[in-house]
Amino acid sequence: MAVVVASVTGAANAQAVKGDAKAGAGKIAMCIGCHGITGYQASFPEVYKVPMIGGQNEAYIVSALNAYKKGERKHPTMRGIADSLSEQDMADVAAYYAGHAKAKDGKPKEANPAVTALLQKGACFSCHGEGFSKPIDPSYPKVAGQYSDYVFRALQAYRTEGNPIIGRSNGVMAGIAKQFKNEELQQLARYIGSLDSEMQVVAQPHFRLGQK
Repeated sequence: MAVVVASVTGAANAQAVKGDAKAGAGKIAMCIGCHGITGYQASFPEVYKVPMIGGQNEAYIVSALNAYKKGERKHPTMRGIADSLSEQDMADVAAYYAGHAKAKDGKPKEANPAVTALLQKGACFSCHGEGFSKPIDPSYPKVAGQYSDYVFRALQAYRTEGNPIIGRSNGVMAGIAKQFKNEELQQLARYIGSLDSEMQVVAQPHFRLGQK
């Protein structure tokens, strides 16, 4: 019951402010330095490819930004960015990125028996949906095709406690992630990363350093 209530509350909060994609295009200056570069790899607080957010669920982007703002997700840079954004700013940025989904080729990828067993153990599809691209709630993320090193670090973060700069507070995901060894999380991350994705990097053709 608690999970259902949390899901409904998360979706309701995400829909409280209507996002404007056109307005969002003018508010992504702080995003493009990392999320606008294909294959960009972060070096702090951990080393991994910065996640693709083009085509991600609008409500999830808002939910994630709010989690950074509240400290439920720990990441110094993202916390600083989220702190600077109003609810309307978050909604607009989310609408902009959500509008950049790409078409999938429709070819499912079967997991090997070992990975299938891990997926069943974690009941992953029950929330993230078919092919990891159809979450049961819009405030949950699409993860199919996401960079595997990022997925692995995200899963580890749900198990991390007492670290001031790394960690994610989510009772459901923490309980799931703690069932697995690191090697098993890596197997899951590699499988998820291999799936066909609707997400992509919204690459920026250039950075404006100033106008003459």
